[in-house]
Amino acid sequence: MYSEADQRNFWNKWNVSREETQGRVSSDQQRVVLRWLDRMGRRDLRIIEVGCGAGWLCSDLTRYGRVVGTDLSDEVLARAAERLPEAEFIAGDFLTLDLGEEQFDVVVTLETLTHVPDQAGFVRRCSRLLKPGGLLMMATQNKTALQRNRLAPPERGQYRRWVDRDELVELMREDFEIEELFSITPKFNRGPLKILNSERLHRPIRAIGLGGLVDSITRMQERAWLGWTLMALARKSERRAP
Repeated sequence: MYSEADQRNFWNKWNVSREETQGRVSSDQQRVVLRWLDRMGRRDLRIIEVGCGAGWLCSDLTRYGRVVGTDLSDEVLARAAERLPEAEFIAGDFLTLDLGEEQFDVVVTLETLTHVPDQAGFVRRCSRLLKPGGLLMMATQNKTALQRNRLAPPERGQYRRWVDRDELVELMREDFEIEELFSITPKFNRGPLKILNSERLHRPIRAIGLGGLVDSITRMQERAWLGWTLMALARKSERRAP
């Protein structure tokens, strides 16, 4: 077990790069979350982003209401608070922070579940934060896809346990009713799938007016659960009391 200090040190270093830019995976996750929020049609929401890192998404979330961002990365959050004073940032261990209960309309969390040792406790805590009928908007790494990639081993302080769609459904079953679950963003760095998803291949295909073919191939992989990310929209269940 890594100490909280080990984890905090790792994420403070890792999140520095996210203060400047985000890649395609994060941008695709952002697009889905904002679409879900737009569909709610409200600008008075109370939203918490759990594992907000550098707070880059919180800037968008403030368009929909009052925003709290929380993460272990205390140094990074201090800088986020300077950049975005209209949001509130709280550093610490999400499972032990006093954030109240039934305080939020929406919980947003991107690629955090993978790095939490107590994943069931994490999901349960998200549920407790939500008002009755509140929504969880989750993005998490898809084990089905990531196992097909070559990735460096975790560093000190970095927990890593990916889930597939069945494991995610099981984790959420007691606390949430899943309304949408799908994969997005095929991304591979080895084998035939690397070639199929290569920008070097896609660029000339789009240049000759066949961008629709590229998009169809991408959607086909996403429907086959080969996207890098699992996106889940879930409503707090009435079956379990807080």
